[in-house]
Amino acid sequence: MLGLLWVLPAPAALAIDEARIAQAFAEQARYLAAEAVSYEHGEGVPRDQAYAARLYCESARLGDAQAMYSLGWMYANGRGIERNDAYANTLFAMASFAGDALAARMQRVTGSYTGAVPDCLHTPAAILQQRWPVDALIARLSAERQAIARLLADLAPQYGIEPALALAIGLTESALNPQALSPKNAMGVMQLIPETAVRFNVSRPYDPEQNIRGGLAYLRWLLAYFEGDIAFVAAGYNAGEGAVDRYRGVPPYRETQAYVDRILRHVGQELHPFDSAVTKPSQMLRGLRLAAQEDQET
Repeated sequence: MLGLLWVLPAPAALAIDEARIAQAFAEQARYLAAEAVSYEHGEGVPRDQAYAARLYCESARLGDAQAMYSLGWMYANGRGIERNDAYANTLFAMASFAGDALAARMQRVTGSYTGAVPDCLHTPAAILQQRWPVDALIARLSAERQAIARLLADLAPQYGIEPALALAIGLTESALNPQALSPKNAMGVMQLIPETAVRFNVSRPYDPEQNIRGGLAYLRWLLAYFEGDIAFVAAGYNAGEGAVDRYRGVPPYRETQAYVDRILRHVGQELHPFDSAVTKPSQMLRGLRLAAQEDQET
């Protein structure tokens, strides 16, 4: 998977190329802002301004100046959310500091700066409880990508996987490019590294259907191994299940954390059905439950 480059001893992993980490967060912020624009204006998806505001807020939290301005404008005009000039002023001030010239002028409209901040900017935003509109999403793709997306969505139920999760993984891994090759030799739509391809009987990793089936087989295994915990499953797909076991949860790799956040946001849920007959669950889960039980008893 793309995140396997992070499977290193923790000190070395956390010291890797800070510029690359910053780039990953910037790309995530731009992605969220672009999604917000689509929902704000109903471009290829049902118009949902409240949902757009939540996406803008998460993008703003990650540092995107355009998202700061757009959310400020929504607060200033009461579009999709309750009007709040104080919040608008704060967001315009943030955007202005980040280099948005228009935001500075808008501050004169919204009044004096009070420092009031929307709740979603105080801490990481909660998981957005809205599932990806799968059909609308596929319709927005190019004809070539639509064919891959439809194949992925159609095959997913054969492996007991909801199409939204399968598409979230495929889009995040390769943008549904069957010829994708990462610097770590992760291949095809589902970005299978050679070891994973062998593990799940993929002999032609650039054949879209065979690659997708291999990725879905791995997802099915991860779902059973982590008993349907989507955060752990996504982290395992990105960084390897061994890293999740080692850290007793989502590893402290920023790339993996951003990856997990994106998958959860698209899927809109924390748990997924799983087939317990596929594999035995991770022993780490039992340890976590025992620790939680001890905490409750003390």
